[in-house]
Amino acid sequence: MSVDLSLDFFSLFGLPYRFNLDETALDRAWHALQTEVHPDRTAHLPNSRGAMAGALRVNEAYAALKKPVTRAQYLLELTGMSLDAINGNTVAPEYLMEQLEWREAVEEARRVNDVDALEQLALRLQIRTDGVIAQLAEELDGQRDLEAAADTVRRLMFLDKLRLGIDDALAALDN
Repeated sequence: MSVDLSLDFFSLFGLPYRFNLDETALDRAWHALQTEVHPDRTAHLPNSRGAMAGALRVNEAYAALKKPVTRAQYLLELTGMSLDAINGNTVAPEYLMEQLEWREAVEEARRVNDVDALEQLALRLQIRTDGVIAQLAEELDGQRDLEAAADTVRRLMFLDKLRLGIDDALAALDN
């Protein structure tokens, strides 16, 4: 196996250190690496466990870079900012209030079995998430404002968690 699995995720895929990345290039690089490190290619060799580890590393890297929130977290970690620092800082009171309002709206829609309200919340949430992702791209790629980006990552993490809550509520109502 000629893949250097000790490389950081961006280098492993031959991608620039940017939040905004070419997802097609990421997908192509992942497929190429998967072909090279797939355990079936080396199953006949005495040390085939290394191939399994290689496949796991490539999949871990792909999963981290594929989603905006984990890609941003990884970029911040590469700059030396720990995930604990990203998660540990508090957010502004007005943002906490917004979180509370979102959660209450989801719980109310779930309580009264209002699928339309949940779908509207999901739509509003997607628009909000798109805006936060655009802001994060500017902070990471444009301004290189890591402190602001860390705050924005916390906001994006909340929005991702909220999306899961809406999806769970919709799934529960479907059953």
